[in-house]
Amino acid sequence: MAPRYITIESVTGGVSNRVKEDLKFKTDSFVWRIKFTAPLKPSTVNNKNLYVTNLNNVPLLTNIRYDSVNNCIEIEPLEPYNRNESYLLHISSKVESRRGQKLPNDITIQFKL
Repeated sequence: MAPRYITIESVTGGVSNRVKEDLKFKTDSFVWRIKFTAPLKPSTVNNKNLYVTNLNNVPLLTNIRYDSVNNCIEIEPLEPYNRNESYLLHISSKVESRRGQKLPNDITIQFKL
């Protein structure tokens, strides 16, 4: 079994059964990869609708990339996570498919490295 690099502490938004750790290699920063079942409206994939904060709601600088071929969003931190500090990944219900469908709920994932 591969070693765990993050600990998922809690998940809101009714998707806890869909959040999983699938690490093929370790890097110095953990990049979130979020897979969607439908193509997204690129204008809704931004740092207002997808972002990472610490528990005091201070945002981390991140780079957000949308892979339209695989319907995946990657959120890469541009500053290091502190070990043993908890963070929140926020995914707003304002993220929208090309057909105008939105997530039913905001999703928040609490994690730490």
